[in-house]
Amino acid sequence: MAGNSGRRGAVRRSGSKKGPTVGSGGQRRKGLEGKGPTPRAEDRPNHKKYQAGRDSRRRDGGRSAPRRKADSSEVIAGRNSVIEALRAGVPATTMYLAGRIEGDDRVKEALKAAAGLDIPIMEASRQELDRLTDGAVHQGLALQVPPYEYAYPKDLINSQLPGTPLVVALDGITDPRNLGAIVRSVGAFGGHGVVVPQRRSAGMTASAWKTSAGAAARIPVARASNLTRALEDYRRAGFFVIGLDMDGDVELPGLELADTPLVVVVGSEGKGLSRLVGETCDQIVSVPMSSAVESLNAGVAAGVTLYEIFRLRRG
Repeated sequence: MAGNSGRRGAVRRSGSKKGPTVGSGGQRRKGLEGKGPTPRAEDRPNHKKYQAGRDSRRRDGGRSAPRRKADSSEVIAGRNSVIEALRAGVPATTMYLAGRIEGDDRVKEALKAAAGLDIPIMEASRQELDRLTDGAVHQGLALQVPPYEYAYPKDLINSQLPGTPLVVALDGITDPRNLGAIVRSVGAFGGHGVVVPQRRSAGMTASAWKTSAGAAARIPVARASNLTRALEDYRRAGFFVIGLDMDGDVELPGLELADTPLVVVVGSEGKGLSRLVGETCDQIVSVPMSSAVESLNAGVAAGVTLYEIFRLRRG
């Protein structure tokens, strides 16, 4: 909430199992039976189609392979990380398991959870897991998460959720844990969705999904190619847009706009609201704090604001 306050002023409107690679023989094979459908060939590290896709990604004029894009599939590596993701209900397409580790309690829990969620389980060598996880410490266990399916900003205007429309837009929030925490607060206090910019912003990664504590399953997150234009569209649809900033002209308690359709814009902790976004806001609102505290974490600031709006609407 610290930083540029933007324009301020009055409210306005405008797997056959042959060979040693897959075959586990006897006991291990029984332990893995009935765990779910067979994954696509492109998702199996020991399949030629997976290797072909990998090779094609690396052919880049002799340069090294490009880094994975933020909205591509994600791989969670490590026993604790996989278990946490499964407990949080993070959607997954495949779980990869190295041979001879089924006796570990964490692996047993992961196998049970994956089976309960109908997530396919594939055996893979440690070398294959090294490639799949880009050399991360996987401990013989990895989980593949598909790309998140974002909504469009206009989808939130005609939300089917009950109550007066309430949307949170994020301006420069790059920590996915902050995004997950905000999605959780939106779900807790009757919000209808979250909007994030397409560039220079946190996306709905597995980390964000876990932090949302399941709220991401019911609260849509929309991606805007241009956040300022998206805010202007909301204003044209009858929303008021308020931005959070420590130097706001209006204090949060008793916010007069609480009962109207609202978009609450949360800026980054370091820079606050960007200039164009601040100029698009109808009001700049501050959360009163002790002078000993310079600013609030973006997720905390959003949660406090959403609670106050929820309280005022109920009152």
